[in-house]
Amino acid sequence: MEDLGVRVSYLALAVGTRVYDVDSASVGVVEHVIADEQADILHGVIVAPPKPYGSHRFAHREQIADLYERGVVLSVPGSEMHEPGEDAPAREAEGAGDDPVQVGLRRAWEWLSRPR
Repeated sequence: MEDLGVRVSYLALAVGTRVYDVDSASVGVVEHVIADEQADILHGVIVAPPKPYGSHRFAHREQIADLYERGVVLSVPGSEMHEPGEDAPAREAEGAGDDPVQVGLRRAWEWLSRPR
């Protein structure tokens, strides 16, 4: 596995960050971080699989071992992640991607929060 950099908070986790399972295998990239920022609680991350195959998966906070600036390390094999539709907050986040306003706001936030 490559150097993942320093540990970070879920608040600093960027879309597109690689996700590795417990065996150091790449299972995709962060598509969306699901959290209750008001309560400062990470719920999990939606993971986009390597293209062109697979479907989005959801890694619950209990399946996440560590967050780094250039990688997320899971505490489970990638096969243990489940469909976003099986988790209510993940399902809502996945559905929000269809709304053009939500998509625009998410892209604007990602652009603003991108390191320069």
